Amino acid sequence: MAPLTIHTLPEGLRRPVLITAFSGWNDAAEAATTAARYLATSFQAEKFAEIDPEEFYHFGLSRPYVRYKSGSETEREIVWPATEFSLARAGLSRDLIVAVATEPHLKWRTYCANVLELARRCEATLVLTLGALLAEVPHTRPVRISGSASDPELAAQLGVRPSRYEGPTGIVGVLNTACREQGLAMASVWANVPHYVSGIENPKAALALVQRTLALLNLQADLGDLEEASRQYDQNLAEIVAQNAKIKAYVAKLESRDAEEQPAEPAQGSDLPPASELVAEIEQFLRQQQQRPE
Repeated sequence: MAPLTIHTLPEGLRRPVLITAFSGWNDAAEAATTAARYLATSFQAEKFAEIDPEEFYHFGLSRPYVRYKSGSETEREIVWPATEFSLARAGLSRDLIVAVATEPHLKWRTYCANVLELARRCEATLVLTLGALLAEVPHTRPVRISGSASDPELAAQLGVRPSRYEGPTGIVGVLNTACREQGLAMASVWANVPHYVSGIENPKAALALVQRTLALLNLQADLGDLEEASRQYDQNLAEIVAQNAKIKAYVAKLESRDAEEQPAEPAQGSDLPPASELVAEIEQFLRQQQQRPE
């Protein structure tokens, strides 16, 4: 059985864009998958295709989970880590196909071939991959976006600076290369996430990815929830950092760099306390906030 299943091939697709995001190595602070899910929810995307996980996942590393079936208190079902494709059409000038998945463990070239088969059958005009990387950037500055595109005009539209990174890559990098080799227009947009808060979900980075995607596609969406989460994120970090002299000094050092002129590189190590230390402080802070009387 072929891994790719298209339950119903939509008719009359209008210049569809395939947007993908993968949890794991390509998804620092869950910014990329949060952004993709937000886009799918905002435009009421509905599932129409999937890639079966059997060939591509080690289930001991990415375990399925069990849940009760909808409307039943006795019958359970297994939910596998499949790649699901959802289509958004209503109220849009062009169609969006959104795929969110866990980075596969096996057969990456075969996996990417299935993604591109879906793109071809839907006559996608662009494959847009979202990612997030850990970098030595301060949380107090606007989120820096880097990326690449298959042609200079598309890169200019995205407003991304080409990355000079060389080293290990993830499924996003492999998928981007597969698109280039197959002559399919592609673009990749990455949010730079402060490495010293890597263990905390980063709605500010997710918001930056959503905004850049909407600008590219000339679309609008209600970003109120994500904007409020970003404000709360900044406020919580400001209070916590103010209470830790070493972290405060490190953030000030990052701020002093000419951050907008120098491309961020993935963090290789620093003189900051371990990320777990700050994560523990944030969790303690949030617990205290929840315990405050109204």
